[in-house]
Amino acid sequence: MLLKFAYDDFIADRKFNNTTQANINSYKYMIKPFIEYCIEEGAINVEDVTHNHLKNYLVMCQQQNKKPNTINTIILRAKAFFNYLVDEGIIQDNIAKKIKVQKVDIKIDTFTDNQINQMVAFYRVQRKRHQSYSSYRNLLIVLVLLGAGIRRKELIMLKWDDVDFKNQTLQVHGKSRKYETVFLTDKLTKELLAFRAFSRSSFKTECEYVFITNKNEPFTINTIDYVFRELKQKMNFKDVRVSPHTFRHTFCRNLVQSNVNSFTIMKLMRHENIVTTQRYVNLWGSHLKQENDKHNPLNNFDF
Repeated sequence: MLLKFAYDDFIADRKFNNTTQANINSYKYMIKPFIEYCIEEGAINVEDVTHNHLKNYLVMCQQQNKKPNTINTIILRAKAFFNYLVDEGIIQDNIAKKIKVQKVDIKIDTFTDNQINQMVAFYRVQRKRHQSYSSYRNLLIVLVLLGAGIRRKELIMLKWDDVDFKNQTLQVHGKSRKYETVFLTDKLTKELLAFRAFSRSSFKTECEYVFITNKNEPFTINTIDYVFRELKQKMNFKDVRVSPHTFRHTFCRNLVQSNVNSFTIMKLMRHENIVTTQRYVNLWGSHLKQENDKHNPLNNFDF
């Protein structure tokens, strides 16, 4: 079977199985260049592709200074592609199964309290100075991301019907394609109520989405990315990524450093398993040191 046709069938299968558009785009971005590389190397048919083709392609990516995380994603996507070909009976073995992912240094960006205060102060000044919808909206984006720990896509898809002011919750369309409950504090609930009143006074008709453009249109990925590119330029922070997910990491770090137990953090972060949560606890937690100080065997001896 021609490799390019196998690739097309794989993408069609992902769509048929209702894979998210983001994942489909990732498959295209990560696998298609590899397919093109194989064809250039003379591996026109699926059966011509070998373990060495993938290994040499990954070495080339490394020489092009692609980051380890990117290379690991290529490996995972390639494994999924060849698993599909095995399941369909097109090939016998997955040539990617013995390729190991690269070790990655763990660095998770979070904002300091000072950086958060700078961002909030900046938008508050902008709101007071210009009295514009966008300045107020951008302030609320920062407050919701920091106070609720939701993801970028969840923020974009958030509708006013998803906000329960009485019970102080949000219903967000989560990562696993199901609605999940996120809790609001009194302070954030009041901020959202005031923002809704301002939004209603700014437009003739109320949009169903919480965060919209100046033209009363729903946010897109490009819109939110533009907001954060602008914020990054204004703040000029060093060694920290100014992004929605950094706010989520900051939300999680604050829970860990407040000695919230791992199970509660998992539920508040809406992680699918405790392993993900434990990764953050191990990175930021102080309870291990406290337990060691309390129970260390040397405590039983006088020096």
